[in-house]
Amino acid sequence: MTRNGLWTIVGVVVAVVIAWVLVNVIFSVLAFIVKLVIVAIVAAVVFFVLRGMLRRSS
Repeated sequence: MTRNGLWTIVGVVVAVVIAWVLVNVIFSVLAFIVKLVIVAIVAAVVFFVLRGMLRRSS
């Protein structure tokens, strides 16, 4: 095996490891954003339901 072939294999392995880490980070950030949006929607619904219930009772 030549030196260039060895460096090619090392480069491919490093590229795969970096890609793996980046994909994990991107999916973690996207999951956090989706959770944040869902929590905001549920909080808004609960807020308006509570406000409506308190308005009717008083």
